[in-house]
Amino acid sequence: MFAFSDKRPEISPDLRAALRPITLAKTKLIPLADPWGSFVPDGGLRRGSTVVVQAPAGWGGLSVALSLLSEASACGHWSAVVGVDDPGVSAIVDLGLDLRRVLFVPRPRGAWAEAAADLLDGVDLVVVRPPSKAAHGAARKLMDRVRERGAVLVALTEPTAPWPLPAELSFDITNARWVTSSRLEARYLTVRVGGRGNAARSNEHVVLLPDRSGRAVAS
Repeated sequence: MFAFSDKRPEISPDLRAALRPITLAKTKLIPLADPWGSFVPDGGLRRGSTVVVQAPAGWGGLSVALSLLSEASACGHWSAVVGVDDPGVSAIVDLGLDLRRVLFVPRPRGAWAEAAADLLDGVDLVVVRPPSKAAHGAARKLMDRVRERGAVLVALTEPTAPWPLPAELSFDITNARWVTSSRLEARYLTVRVGGRGNAARSNEHVVLLPDRSGRAVAS
């Protein structure tokens, strides 16, 4: 199931009830597909955490953010994508997401933080792209809501408008290069993975995303 809306979404009581068994699952980790699981402590995303994916425009930040959802989606978790005008449905399917369990709010405009917070009543993961640099207060309230609900926030930003608060994990794309023949074949991304606590050490990896099948593969 997926839905498109220009307004702050309203989640019906029936939908909340249907989603709540997954949203309130006891496990502390939400699974990550390879290669991402091998890059982070414990191989998954910790509930209540914020993840920042930072990349210049056109360098694959959205692909990385959506790829982080693929294993969770395959396992039955619901997710949402807020503030992305054209998420590229065919590319999302290639990445392994189940569109029946993804909600889209493409143009929340200034209500992006409120839209994301409302969706946390029914999903486990939210990708949000603020329309400009996120205000400190809005980011803090949303992160607090994520911790309260035991969900995961993936904030998609650019270096010119970084996320204003420290995150548990960060994926910083420092280089992007396409391989071409008669058409675009694959894209090599250099991704620096860091964060707080056990993830504080910075590690740099080269990932094909998309490879020829549309997935993420360690190079």
